[in-house]
Amino acid sequence: MESTPSAGHTPDPLSQWVEEVRAPITGPVAKSKPKVKYALPGDVAADIRKAFIGTAYMREKMVITLTKAAEAYDRKRYEEALRLGRTVADAVPGVAPVRELTGLAAYRAERWNMAKIHLSAHFAITNDPEHLPLVMDCDRASRRYRAVDKVFAQLEESEPTAEVLIEGRIVMAAAWADQKKFAEAIDLLTRAGGTKQLRNPSFRHVRLWYALADIYDRAGDVVSARELFARVVIAEPDAYDASARLAELGAGAPRKNRKRRTTPVSKKNVE
Repeated sequence: MESTPSAGHTPDPLSQWVEEVRAPITGPVAKSKPKVKYALPGDVAADIRKAFIGTAYMREKMVITLTKAAEAYDRKRYEEALRLGRTVADAVPGVAPVRELTGLAAYRAERWNMAKIHLSAHFAITNDPEHLPLVMDCDRASRRYRAVDKVFAQLEESEPTAEVLIEGRIVMAAAWADQKKFAEAIDLLTRAGGTKQLRNPSFRHVRLWYALADIYDRAGDVVSARELFARVVIAEPDAYDASARLAELGAGAPRKNRKRRTTPVSKKNVE
């Protein structure tokens, strides 16, 4: 041992051991849920396949394109939805849901002329007046007031629901107000029930009150505008900009009336 090269050599001290602490295994890592694939209603996809003239590949491509358009619309990407919807509408112009989606996307994107074309086509195919108030609003935005009158007459003749008729009257009154015909606009909404006081108003009544309040404000009738804006705020505090409009007119936030007790007090509780 003394003759070995390492004889008399003192080895380096051992390094200090550090205990390695590992996290306990609790189980397999939970996988994220797979994204739900967006799909068109079956009848809409079937209508596109039936109406499209072309190869099977292109037919399915049209279905996929409208699916992407619908998904973009739901995500409020209206320009993208419009671009995709127009592609399908050009290929199958007689399919009502395609025209409806494309027209609504154009309306949301404020492409008034394009929205009018597609929504008018939807009415021509289905005879459903649901979107005619939007067609009127497109003409109003483009200052085509005679066209607004024409579509409103068409709306009244098509036997719409109460909600759709109210929307049409609101747009018609706003178009008259744009032309400084405040008396005609106020009379139209008043006859539609715009001044009725209701304990439990529906959405259309709140819409009617707000529209009439706006016209009163534009006409310079501050008192009537305050009263109707106050009704809107009481019924729906967050509706539109009614609270801000009311404050601009110099009125504070209205208080709700306390509800009357409808159930009698039990004698046992009183005793």
